[in-house]
Amino acid sequence: MTSKDSATAPYAVNLMRVHDVRIATELSAGAGVPLHRQLFLVLHDEIARGALSPGDPLPTEQSLCEQFGVSRITVRRALTDLSDAGLIQRKQGVGSFVRDNAPMRRQTGGRSFIDELRKIEFETEAEVLERDIRSVPRVVADQLGCARALHVHRLRRARRTGEPLMITEAWLPIGLADVITEDELSRVPLYRLLSNAGVQLERVQNEITAEIAGPTAARLLDTAIGAALMRINRVAFVGGEPHHYLSTLLSPNRSRIVFSQAAVGDADDGLSVAHDVSRPSD
Repeated sequence: MTSKDSATAPYAVNLMRVHDVRIATELSAGAGVPLHRQLFLVLHDEIARGALSPGDPLPTEQSLCEQFGVSRITVRRALTDLSDAGLIQRKQGVGSFVRDNAPMRRQTGGRSFIDELRKIEFETEAEVLERDIRSVPRVVADQLGCARALHVHRLRRARRTGEPLMITEAWLPIGLADVITEDELSRVPLYRLLSNAGVQLERVQNEITAEIAGPTAARLLDTAIGAALMRINRVAFVGGEPHHYLSTLLSPNRSRIVFSQAAVGDADDGLSVAHDVSRPSD
């Protein structure tokens, strides 16, 4: 953080005018999120909600410095992140413009749980961080009714770009330890190992929560300590009983959780995760 940025602490409340719409904005040097990331999120939101349309110019670097009370270095880092995310195009000597093909797409849910796992397998690569047998946390014990389980901790990265997308943890019956080895996990998706072991899932119960990033999660997901994260907790049922527990941690900077819910009945209901990863700049 530069001396100019520090001068705005602890709060800098500013007003940004875009298309004659006045938007109250607040950057906080004490928020636990770097100022350049806060500015990125402000501009990202303006593009996402349509206040800045495809082809529109962004305010100049100097204007952003004045509006938000930050240094030019901070502004340039935010604009670089927007460019890396495929949201804007920067033209030297001209300015920055919202891209016509900014990746603000929205997809519907409606996938089955296994379909969603197949999609994740196609889009990502897994790195095994831990695999051991250990005591389970209270929240897992309450769901599974056991004190110890096979624990699998993995990081999934975008297959195309290498960006970290999700941290996953699985708590499984100890009896599967001989089947779900670290070597197998590095080559075969967990759901296939379970299927090969004769485990036939009946249904999955989903819970979505939010939390702030601690040091380990922030490092793995390449985000700031204290940044907001989303968590999906899933209990998988076999034979009418809870069989294993799955937990996924994601950054809202890269991922979205998408639901589909039928108006009547349960046809086509589902939950899916969509990732907005960086696109190569033109």
